[in-house]
Amino acid sequence: MANIKSQKKRIKTAEKARMRNRAYKSQLKTAVRRVREAVAAGDQELAQQKANYACRLMDKAVTKGIIPKNQAANRKSGVQKMVNKMGE
Repeated sequence: MANIKSQKKRIKTAEKARMRNRAYKSQLKTAVRRVREAVAAGDQELAQQKANYACRLMDKAVTKGIIPKNQAANRKSGVQKMVNKMGE
């Protein structure tokens, strides 16, 4: 454990941020899983709705600094490809 007061505070705030980020990342994974489930069920309209929601969450995660911009772009691309393949 740190002895310096500012470092003690930094440890606490870093832990809070870590827990917040972990919760948000879990929410992202759940959203993508729901897209996959809708694709597997064959419901294109529902899959598109879930994909839109997942993309919104990813954009928010980028603005909050939880995931990098390019990672969000790659994930959004992958999610949308899954949905688009249903229409073929």
